Parts: sequence; structure tokens; C-alpha cells
Amino acid sequence: MDKTVIAKSSAFAFSKPFFAQGLLNRGTVLKGSYAHFLFLLSGADHDQMERMREYLTKMCAGWDVEQVKSIVAETLHDIVDPLIYAEAADLIADHKIRGHDVVIVSASGEEIVGPIAAALGATHTAATRMVVEDGRYTGVVEFYCYGEGKVRALQQLAEEHGYDLTRSYAYSDSITDVPMLSAVGHPTAVNPDRALRREATTRGWPILTFSDPVSLWSRIQTPSSTTVAATVAVGLSALVAGAISYRLLRRRQ
Repeated sequence: MDKTVIAKSSAFAFSKPFFAQGLLNRGTVLKGSYAHFLFLLSGADHDQMERMREYLTKMCAGWDVEQVKSIVAETLHDIVDPLIYAEAADLIADHKIRGHDVVIVSASGEEIVGPIAAALGATHTAATRMVVEDGRYTGVVEFYCYGEGKVRALQQLAEEHGYDLTRSYAYSDSITDVPMLSAVGHPTAVNPDRALRREATTRGWPILTFSDPVSLWSRIQTPSSTTVAATVAVGLSALVAGAISYRLLRRRQ
């Protein structure tokens, strides 16, 4: 989702309201800003993703789940809406117009991914889940939607909803998503990091560049002929937060 559908790390995007609500301290926000800069600069490899998972799970241990959901719901529009790539919104709309289901698959937490996916009119989501006890995160990951985990999530969705993965589409910016891209018949690299660009070039995968983050609300206010169709097809709902790596599945016809 990040750098594919939205022009920022979804987790970092919510650092300000999390800080305001006392979930993060100033030092954590500063570290997050530096990590986000590196992420935008060159992406994240496997080792970096593993370190990020360990860091984030420890950081959120003890957080109240309902508080997190409330913060995301209250700030989604202001934080995420202006960051949606216009190209991604049009692509999602195109898939929906063609009768395809849209699935958001992200390593970000489900509490962030779910609302963002709903705002974009996605049919299903797959995201990282944390173990919760007594309404609080334990700091233990129940399911990490990353690497081969994304493939397992796609396979489960395909089995449940009758998708033919050989006729499905997937989009990603990261070399760590090669397993997911390889699992579908129509993989595409979007804003790829250097390693994924090399891989996509070697395999002959299409490469797209998304560079125009715009407010979806403003697209509704002053719609073009393209965005009229996008608005009707996507059907914006509440708002969300978190991290598309966006992956689209085509329903078997």
C-alpha cells in the first residue's frame, strides 16, 4: 500500500495523532521520521522489514486497541485523503468498472489498513494482525502479512472467493513482494525500489510510476470525465490509515 497507493508510510502518517494521544513519545516520532525518510529514499529490504516488525510490535505492546481504532477513524480524512495517488485511484476505479474485486494486501496493521481500504472501495483486505488480550496489544504478532505471508493470504482469499490467481493482477513497490507478484498472472511494479526494478526488467514485468498525490475529496468536488467514473465505481466510505501495498485480484469469470 505504501508508495503504491499512498505517497507515505501509512504507519508514519499517523505518528502525529498517536503522539498527541500519548501513545508515542517525541524520541519515537523522531526515529520514525528518519526511518520514513530512508523508506522513501530506497525502500526496505528483508532485514529492514524484520527489524521494523520487531520495533513496531514492541512499541505498541500495551496500547489500547479501541483507542488506536478511534484515532484512525477520527484523523483518517485529514491524514490519508491528501496522500492517495491519483494514478492509483484511477487504476482501482478501472478494475472495478471491469467487474474486478479489489483486495488491499499490506504489512501494516489491520486497524490502519481496513479503514483505508474501505475509503477506496476495496472488496477485501489482508493485513498484519497482533495478538490482543484484555483489549490491549500484547506485542506478539498473530499473522505477519509480509513476503510469503502475503502469498498465503492471497491463496486463502482465492479459495474462499473463487479467484483464479493466474488471471489476477498485483501491484507493489518492494523487492520483498516478489513472492506475491510471482503468484499472479499479471504482476506490475509501481514506484519500484532499485532491486524490484531490476527484477521487473529481467522478468519483463510492466513498471508504472505514480507521482501525483491528490485529495480524493477534491476529485469528487471538481470531477473530470475520468474521476466521475472513478467516484461512481470506487464509492468512498469512511477513511483509513496504514499500509497499501496495493494488490488487486481479478474474480474468475
